[in-house]
Amino acid sequence: MTDVVFVFEVHQPHRLRRNLFWEGKMFRRQAKEELFDYYFDNEVDREIFKRATRKCYFPSNQIILNVIDEHKRSRKQAKFSFSVSGVFLEQCEKFDKDLLETFRQLAKSGCVEFLNQTYYHSIASLYPRKDEFIAQVQMHKQTIKDLTGYTPIIFENTELLYNNTIAKTVEALGYRGIYTEGVERILGEKSPNYLYTPKGSKKIRVLLRNYKLTDDIGFRFSARWWSEWPLTADKYAHWLATTKGEVINIFPDYETFGEHHWPETGIHSFLQHLPDKILSYDHLQMVMPSEVVEKHTSVGEIDVPEAKGTVSWADVQRDQSGWLGNVMQWAYYVVLHRLEPLVLEAGDAVFLRLWRDFQTSDHLYYMFTAGGGPGEVHSYFSPYESPMDAFVVAHTLINDFEVRLKLAVLAANEPFLFYTGIGEECYTGRKVWSLWGFIGALSEVPLGAIEFHADKGDFESWARFSLRDTELADNIKALKIHRGEKLRKSLVCVAKKHFATQTHQIQNITQLS
Repeated sequence: MTDVVFVFEVHQPHRLRRNLFWEGKMFRRQAKEELFDYYFDNEVDREIFKRATRKCYFPSNQIILNVIDEHKRSRKQAKFSFSVSGVFLEQCEKFDKDLLETFRQLAKSGCVEFLNQTYYHSIASLYPRKDEFIAQVQMHKQTIKDLTGYTPIIFENTELLYNNTIAKTVEALGYRGIYTEGVERILGEKSPNYLYTPKGSKKIRVLLRNYKLTDDIGFRFSARWWSEWPLTADKYAHWLATTKGEVINIFPDYETFGEHHWPETGIHSFLQHLPDKILSYDHLQMVMPSEVVEKHTSVGEIDVPEAKGTVSWADVQRDQSGWLGNVMQWAYYVVLHRLEPLVLEAGDAVFLRLWRDFQTSDHLYYMFTAGGGPGEVHSYFSPYESPMDAFVVAHTLINDFEVRLKLAVLAANEPFLFYTGIGEECYTGRKVWSLWGFIGALSEVPLGAIEFHADKGDFESWARFSLRDTELADNIKALKIHRGEKLRKSLVCVAKKHFATQTHQIQNITQLS
């Protein structure tokens, strides 16, 4: 028996406002709570979402619900899976709650599985440290649990980005399976239609997308130049029936069904009749990914090193170059990553949400500059006239955000590292990049570290030369007469008082609260 798995990627980003830079509207006075609408284009999001809902989401969800109902009493059932981003679900909640209800109905059918991914559909898995990646995964897990009532055990990283390190991180989070692209450079002569084990992992299994069969639907369905056009449900089911292997993973964008291929092409009729044709073969059945990892064992190891080996489903290269392939993309990525400690030190839900929305992979995807077929695909999805236009918009907006964030936390030029003595072995592991972060650290680091730095005049020097604040430096210098917890409390008191004074002075400029 061959298992056929259909997984649909469902995602819509929060798109950036394109006019702020060109109309000279940067660094305007805005209340902090107004910044999301200042950076992101609610009107464009609504227009695209409503169109995709009308052409794709509603009709396709209804077709799948009907197909499931038709086969629910049969020996072999029709089963499907979805990987739905958190930002897409936000737009459902915002623009069409009835659509969200149809996804709940799919979940209640018992024949639909929802996969876990990063909530913001980001490339956080490519950051050197995986804390933010893990946070977004856990955030998405809770969202899917709230939507469906169960906790997902199968993971699909953004755009199928994958390497050994990502697999090991996901395994440590308790997942039983992870998806990636069944590309030849990691398979060699092996088939994508089996389960594999990631190098360096033990329990988790790799499920591989059969990109050739997937692209037959996703890219070629309505291509009249294609030798196999028109693609019918009969023909496609026959291809599946003659494909060797234990499991065939078909994993297209959900927008394939009505948005990328318009209803007039017959794509909805294809979706409607395909399950019947598949299930008519005695040796084919439709299953969900969690059933696959329970049923099948690994047939070998997949080795995808993190350094220059990362796999994705994008473009001809099927690597990370779709998002990190040119200087513009790297510049934006560097700013994103550089802001992480400041956002975390701010401890502010609004700043954290904005930073994470800036991380959505689409913003980087639009900056792709290579030509040919891949360039045409990127251009098709992009709302910009050119990759350079996408970069100007994204980089300008995130720089605006960076300025507001740094003013809000009183960022320093250099970080302060807390030690309890001289030598690397005395490093406490605590590093702060702002006065606000410094205040938080003073309440938590060992007293020995505070006394060590106070005796050496390190706090005073940091305030004077990194924060560029002579008044604060002088006030800290006056506290050297104190010891023990009185020194800690005095430092916190002085720093808080100074922070309040400074932020009040700049409040009229930034209007951050």
